Amino acid sequence: MTQPHWLGNHFDEDDEPGRVRLMHHDARWRQEFEQTRSSILQCCEGRVVAVEHIGSTAISGLIARPVVDAVAVVADPVDLDESAALIEGLNFLAVETPSWAPSGGGRRITLHKPRHGEVTHQVYAVTQGAPLLQQTMRLRDYLRSAPEAAIEFEEAKVKAWQDCQGDPDGYAESMAVVFSQLDLS
Repeated sequence: MTQPHWLGNHFDEDDEPGRVRLMHHDARWRQEFEQTRSSILQCCEGRVVAVEHIGSTAISGLIARPVVDAVAVVADPVDLDESAALIEGLNFLAVETPSWAPSGGGRRITLHKPRHGEVTHQVYAVTQGAPLLQQTMRLRDYLRSAPEAAIEFEEAKVKAWQDCQGDPDGYAESMAVVFSQLDLS
């Protein structure tokens, strides 16, 4: 398999494997998402009723980690495990859900692609109405509609990255703080 186009064109030219990387927005992320969405909807045979593009790659012009994030919405909670297993068949691997993700309101399953190597796609399988779905959609829609807030968010993200020097755990902790301090009004 060839590497996605964005793995060689990133914000920090001196990064090491396993470090967090940021890069300027790439319009092709939308196409990557659409392909992922189509594959998930097809393989889950009606169990997944919607797939939404979330995260910084969903916001035009925003500096982002080159990871296409999506939420797959499962209609019936009893289908969550089976849906995740079907998504795993698309070269995804179930992993631990990040610390910033809200835990109330039902289960969620996080999946990374590819199974081995540097992550290029992340899917959260959730049930309808899950707090993770509501929170990520609200943030995405807010940043799309409020350019000044998007710039402030981007600045906070770059500062978090600089402060932790690309350390994944440090970046996750810093971003959890950034998310907790967001005012989406």
